[in-house]
Amino acid sequence: MEDNHIADARARNFVAALRKFEQDSDAAPLVALFATDAVTERLDARGERHGEVEQFWQEYRAQFREIRTTFFNAVEGQDQVALEWRSQAILTDDRPLTYRGVTVIDLDGAAIVRLQTYYDSAAFVLVPAATT
Repeated sequence: MEDNHIADARARNFVAALRKFEQDSDAAPLVALFATDAVTERLDARGERHGEVEQFWQEYRAQFREIRTTFFNAVEGQDQVALEWRSQAILTDDRPLTYRGVTVIDLDGAAIVRLQTYYDSAAFVLVPAATT
């Protein structure tokens, strides 16, 4: 089974909910994993920090026509998990995209209280073809 190297059940629940969200764009099961006052942060060029978890995930998903994330490493502590991942996607302008990153999740019991995600935002930049 893919991602069977992740031991923490809370991290496995996050991975399963994210995959479902990637497929059907229904954020409710994913958002349900977060505490009501959870903070999410996308550490890219925008450096955005959100208090509204559903908005964070909807903005993320809106970039893609299709996306599939594979988690290939997990560093697990008592109340924190870091997940290394690779996503393959089709952007809304039909460009294919592969990019990598790390998501750090802070937990309080079963609830996610903080999520920070770091990724290669340069992969999203359209570089014009050189003209001669």
